[in-house]
Amino acid sequence: MRACPDLSAIVGFDVSRETMESLGAFAESIEKWSRKINLVSDATLQEIWTRHIVDSAQLIASAPGSIGRWADLGAGGGLPGIVVAILLKQRKADTQFVLVESDKRKAAFLKMMRDEHGLKAQIISDRIEHVEPLVADVVSARALAPLDSLLAYVSRHIGADGVAILPKGRNFRAELDQAKRTWQFELEITNSTANQDARVLRISRLGRRITAG
Repeated sequence: MRACPDLSAIVGFDVSRETMESLGAFAESIEKWSRKINLVSDATLQEIWTRHIVDSAQLIASAPGSIGRWADLGAGGGLPGIVVAILLKQRKADTQFVLVESDKRKAAFLKMMRDEHGLKAQIISDRIEHVEPLVADVVSARALAPLDSLLAYVSRHIGADGVAILPKGRNFRAELDQAKRTWQFELEITNSTANQDARVLRISRLGRRITAG
């Protein structure tokens, strides 16, 4: 297994050796299957821990204390959904994860990872807008869509008191400015642990703006 960082400081609790081994095995599965079903870009495979595992794990620090359901939209290869589920498997054993991925091959990979790692996760292979509202306490999405469009998906699946935890790249300010024309929300911004130019957006009390006329 490739050398990996200690995630305890990033997620805010002690991460066991067993959990790190599971994450290592998952990283190896990403590397094995990625070129066949395009899970991540080839250019990032050599930096899989920093570019993908750490980038996914850091979302936990923005999550609320109580999580009944965590929905990951456009789950792809399980970044962040599978990573978060592995990290919280023992700490929040009652949390249900729902990973939504329309690509059948990627959904099959997610099911394989769920079974291999014994995760409490439902995999839904359908378009996000076709899935019945998930009423989730946490909604995450990574590299899925610009924020304005992404919030339309989030608003369908977030619970009344839920939060969206959305990693964004260096253009996050422009995306926020565009999204605020359509949406109103409370916002917390955290510096990314994985990329100095990126941020993690924590959005709550999401709703569409009411426009005159």
